[in-house]
Amino acid sequence: MVQTLMYGVPSGCSFGSIVALEWLGEPYRLCRIEMPEVVQSEAYRRINPAGETPTLVTGSGERISESMAILNHLGARGIGKGLSFAQGTPEFDRLNQVLSFLNTSFFAAFGPLWHALEHGLEGPDKDVLRAYGAAKVAKAHADLERMLGGNDWLLGDGRTLADAYFIGIARWTKYHDVVDRREYPALQRLFERLETDPAVRFAHAIERSEPAVSSGGFLGEVTLDDLLRQQALAA
Repeated sequence: MVQTLMYGVPSGCSFGSIVALEWLGEPYRLCRIEMPEVVQSEAYRRINPAGETPTLVTGSGERISESMAILNHLGARGIGKGLSFAQGTPEFDRLNQVLSFLNTSFFAAFGPLWHALEHGLEGPDKDVLRAYGAAKVAKAHADLERMLGGNDWLLGDGRTLADAYFIGIARWTKYHDVVDRREYPALQRLFERLETDPAVRFAHAIERSEPAVSSGGFLGEVTLDDLLRQQALAA
């Protein structure tokens, strides 16, 4: 069985895992999961009980959910390409530190804003959530700007899985106009550099259902029903 990533649209954080798979270069397939309709469905919950994306079905049929777990799984095979590092090394610890920050601070900062948007809040409730979210997003950007320093990439001189995860979250400012990334010049340079990367362009095209040219090992898309049958989980 070919490893298959279930990615969420529109604009899921699973974007980073698509980029990582392209950088890794191994054969893989994709399965499109519409949010919130399909991701909350009983069918998808047979694969991921939490009803969230991404989920990776490995070549042996095991299921891995949560972006950090998926990225570390892929990273174990991408050490030779500089995407990750051997466990127990200072570089691995640094990568996990940055990935954790991206997950618990950078990603989570957008939570109040997504809640206000997705639940159609208006009036004082919306204002309070937006103000709270805006402050968290601004702080997360400022902290990450300091962490990046003068480096080209989040871990230094070369791209890693942290950069793949970053670009999938950083683009959320197009939905929530609460910060101007140009006020964080190092982050702006990183964002612009990643946006020109073939793997990032590929992931954008996949999400938009546009013709996508893979420079990795992309073998096409499958449906959720296909995966359920392969996993013997069909109703």
